[in-house]
Amino acid sequence: MTVHVESVDWHDAAAVALRDAMSAEMRIRYADRFNDRNGVEPDTVVYTGVAYTGDREPVGHVALRRLGADLELKRMFVSPQHRGSGVSVALLAAAEAAAARLGASRLLLQTGDRQPDAVRLYEKSGYTRIPLYPPYETLTYSFCFHKALQAIPA
Repeated sequence: MTVHVESVDWHDAAAVALRDAMSAEMRIRYADRFNDRNGVEPDTVVYTGVAYTGDREPVGHVALRRLGADLELKRMFVSPQHRGSGVSVALLAAAEAAAARLGASRLLLQTGDRQPDAVRLYEKSGYTRIPLYPPYETLTYSFCFHKALQAIPA
């Protein structure tokens, strides 16, 4: 399957629909402890990417937000019927390239203990586990990671 990632506005209809699908899935996956209090404030988002198939079907989402001096990967999601087809790898590569263009020296991310496929993807992609960082320090089921990036000079 051919997939490409396009930079879109946070409020783009496809991006919103994919984030809504992700939230619905996470509510089920973490039903006994779902808490979306660590939502994303749109004014902190510096990049939003949507993955499209060759026939323009939106199948994945990723965003970067400012978190202090760092950039954080947020809301990475692939539609269930397209998982295992390389969409997540394309999204991650697009987010890392955007972060590097924005001058980030590293990329942070948080995921949960009920997302083993995400953990495997991040570890396979060179991310290293780090201690829980704010605002996740009280979410003991979280896993936090970071990856050093080569900033692209402006």
